[in-house]
Amino acid sequence: MKKPRRNHSAAFKARVALEAIRGEKTVAEIAAHHEVHPNQVTTWKSQLLENAAAIFGGNAIAADGKEQIRELREKVGELTMERDFLEGALGKFPGLSGKR
Repeated sequence: MKKPRRNHSAAFKARVALEAIRGEKTVAEIAAHHEVHPNQVTTWKSQLLENAAAIFGGNAIAADGKEQIRELREKVGELTMERDFLEGALGKFPGLSGKR
């Protein structure tokens, strides 16, 4: 019988990853202590090391945020054009109005 899938908090993952980075115990020992698979410990360690620079510099987060803002502004523009078009189309039919 399979164990149910567990969702670990970000704080838990960070603690385990930091423990692995310290190197005081083997990955297998850390995994056994926290009851997770050794591959999971290695994955969390890698993720922490890859994203550590963003914590101090914030460049990766800022660039991602700017891209997201650009995409959202683009979508707002599209939706505004659609609304204006539909509002104009409804205005051509007496009795039908988009305004309440």
